[in-house]
Amino acid sequence: MEESLQKRIAPKRIDEFIGQKHIIGEGRYLRKAIERGVIRPLLFWGPSGSGKSVLASIIASSLKAKVFKLNASVDGVGEFKSVRDYARKIFEKENIVVIIDEIHHFNKTQQDVLLPSIEKDEIVVIGITTENPFFYINKSLLSRFLIFEFKKFSDDELSQIIDRAIKFGYDDKINIEKGAREILIRYSDGDARRLLNIFEASVIVSKNNTVDENCIKEILQNRCVSYDKKYDEHYDVISAFIKSMRGTDPDATLYWLGKMIYAGEDPLFIARRIVICASEDVGLANPMALVVANSAFEAVKNIGMPEAKIILAHAALYVCLSPKSNSAYLGIERAIKEVEEGPLRDVPLHLKNIKISNKNSKEYRYPHDYPNHYVEQEYMPDPKNFYIPSDMGNEAKIKKFLEELKKDEKKA
Repeated sequence: MEESLQKRIAPKRIDEFIGQKHIIGEGRYLRKAIERGVIRPLLFWGPSGSGKSVLASIIASSLKAKVFKLNASVDGVGEFKSVRDYARKIFEKENIVVIIDEIHHFNKTQQDVLLPSIEKDEIVVIGITTENPFFYINKSLLSRFLIFEFKKFSDDELSQIIDRAIKFGYDDKINIEKGAREILIRYSDGDARRLLNIFEASVIVSKNNTVDENCIKEILQNRCVSYDKKYDEHYDVISAFIKSMRGTDPDATLYWLGKMIYAGEDPLFIARRIVICASEDVGLANPMALVVANSAFEAVKNIGMPEAKIILAHAALYVCLSPKSNSAYLGIERAIKEVEEGPLRDVPLHLKNIKISNKNSKEYRYPHDYPNHYVEQEYMPDPKNFYIPSDMGNEAKIKKFLEELKKDEKKA
C-alpha cells in the first residue's frame, strides 16, 4: 500500500520544516537546542495540522533516539509504564523519546505517572495537544515542560507546502492552476494536514496531471463560499450575525450563522460571540440568555461538529428572540470611567472587613434584619448612579422592585 502524501513529504531535518518561525527560526531556543542535541521535556500545543507531530519526530530523529509514540486517547498508563520500564533497563545506554499525542486525554492522576521518569531524566517526553495545557495539564507536570504554542500556517506557508508536495510527492510531474491553489489554501484554513489530504485526492481525479478548480471542487463537493477568516469578510459576517441577534431578526441570524458554519468557521468562535451578545445586548432583560449561551458554549466544545450547529442555532435564536437591555454594559462602562476620571473613594469604615471599635463610627446594618431585607445606608461615598434599568422584559420587574424598596423605606 502506497504511503500517504503527508508521510512521503514529511520533512526529516529542521531546515526542511516550513512555518512556526517564532519557535524554530534562526536564533530561537528550540532550534539551537535541536542543533546541539540538548532537549528537555517539551509540550507542543496548537491547532490541528500545524506541524506539532512532524517537529516532534524531527527532534527525536536528531537525538538518534529510540522513539515510542503513544496516543493518550487510546493508550493508557500501562503502555507508558512499559516504555518506562524498558528505559530503566537501558538507562545511559540509549536515548529514549516518548511522543504522547493528545496528552490532554490523560487525567490529572494519570499525568502524575509521568513525573518520576521526567525528573530522573530517564526519558524525554514530548507532549502534543490541541487543547490549552494550562486548563488540562496539572501544574506539577506543566512546571517540568518547556511549552511552545503552534500557530496555523499562513497562506504563504501553505503555498510552500503545496510546492513541496509537488516536488517530493510527485517528482514535479503535477501542476496546479492558480485558481485551484487559492481555493485549496482558503479551504484548508491553516491546516496542512487538511490541505495535503485534499490535494492528494485532487491529483487522483485530475486530467493531464493538472489540478484545476474543478478537481478541488470535485473533492470538496461543496460550494466554495467567499469567506476569508483573516480579512474583511470574516469580520463583516460575524458583525452582521451579532447585529441581527441584537436587532431581533431570527431569519438573518440563522442565515449569517449558516454562512459561517458552511465556510468552516471555528464553532467556538461563534459560541463566544453568542455569549457576549447574551450579556451585552440581552442582559437583565432575560438573565437566562447568558445561562443558555454559556451552556451552548460548553456543549459545542464537548460535542463538536456537525451536531454543534444545532446547539449554535438554538442559542443564537434564544438570544435573538429575547427582550433586549444593555444596562449592564452601560453600567460597567460608567463605573470604570468614574474610577478613571472621578474622585477616588475609600471603603467606608462600616463596610470594611474589620470589627468597629470607634464609638463615633457608623455601624454596619445587616439588611436581613429590616423589612423587605433592605435598609438605606452608605455603601459608597459620594454616591453616583451607574445602573439604569430599562423597561424591557425581566428588567422592568427589577426597576419596579427597586422603586418600591426605596418608597417603602421612606415610608418607614
